[in-house]
Amino acid sequence: MRKTMISAKDIKIRNYLKPGDIGYVIYLHGKIYGEEYGYGLGFEGYVAESMAEFCKQFDPEKGGIWVCEHGNRIIGFLSLVNREEKAQLRYFLLEKEYRGLGLGNKLMDAFMELMKEKNYQQAYLLTSDDLPAAASLYMKRGFTLTEEEPSELFGKKIMLQRYELDLRTK
Repeated sequence: MRKTMISAKDIKIRNYLKPGDIGYVIYLHGKIYGEEYGYGLGFEGYVAESMAEFCKQFDPEKGGIWVCEHGNRIIGFLSLVNREEKAQLRYFLLEKEYRGLGLGNKLMDAFMELMKEKNYQQAYLLTSDDLPAAASLYMKRGFTLTEEEPSELFGKKIMLQRYELDLRTK
């Protein structure tokens, strides 16, 4: 059976939420991180808790979202969340078969553009050491690793990481 080639042009990116999106993004995090990285249910619970906070506090005047769809299915997501004077990059993920199409770069560029448009001078994100491709996207845009801490929070040994970006020094 021949596999159909997917192009970035086949992916629609929308900047608003629809009913069901939040639950599906939680599901995707659980599925992807469970299958690909061996994370346990604690990770999905962590994402669900933080998404509940996101739903209550998200302000489109101060933040942004990017929902990637292929057909009518969500295949990726990213958000810019307001944290007082800083922007937080959250919930960045792409399903495996959609990586390598330039979508990660496109989403990161959109994040950086919106960050500047909303006049944020600083941003940060929390991640783990087992995502080197994502770390490369962050560092390419000036984020630097500022903290590392060992953890077994998600059912396996990882290093939790914090990356920060400060445009005041650029």
